[in-house]
Amino acid sequence: MLFGAETARRLVEAGHTVVGARDPERGRAAAASLGARFVRIDVTDDASVEAAAADVAAHEGAIDVLVNNAGVLGRVGPVEEYTAADMSAVLDVNVVGVVRVTHAFLPLLRKSSHPVIVNVSTGMGSFGMTQDPARIESQYARELKDMKVNAADPGQTATDFTGGIGHSVAEGADSIVALATIGPDGPTGQFVDRSGTLPW
Repeated sequence: MLFGAETARRLVEAGHTVVGARDPERGRAAAASLGARFVRIDVTDDASVEAAAADVAAHEGAIDVLVNNAGVLGRVGPVEEYTAADMSAVLDVNVVGVVRVTHAFLPLLRKSSHPVIVNVSTGMGSFGMTQDPARIESQYARELKDMKVNAADPGQTATDFTGGIGHSVAEGADSIVALATIGPDGPTGQFVDRSGTLPW
């Protein structure tokens, strides 16, 4: 199980109803097992993202929580074998995908009385680690003042992504679920892991 599935399970238990995934077969099976409605969404494809937003608009009319969870590690190997195409593929999912999905779902979030966006990130998303002042997560938090926008670091979680090394998927989902279920007075513009707030 991936921590995205664990996050979805806990959010459905909390009353949320829609689960999105790129793979229709696995996504439908996961949604059915959770008692949620499945929406196909490929974060690298504009048409897929727009269709997903239109589907949710037609069925739910609004959303309260958007969790941007898609992420890829990319090619692992000697640096001289890493190409621009490899990097573009990673950035298209991990960075551009967040922008693509958030942009498409903003109108639906704005219809919620308490909209929340959680961008699943990594310790490398910390300003303290990257020294990059233009982090997309913090830009959204500054601009979208009517929403709670935060980033969650699940930490090294035992999934296929990490070769089974790390803490449990339940522990990995903790920070994501905590941010997805914050109240109207909850934080925004924060970067958190299971232990608390991390420096940008």
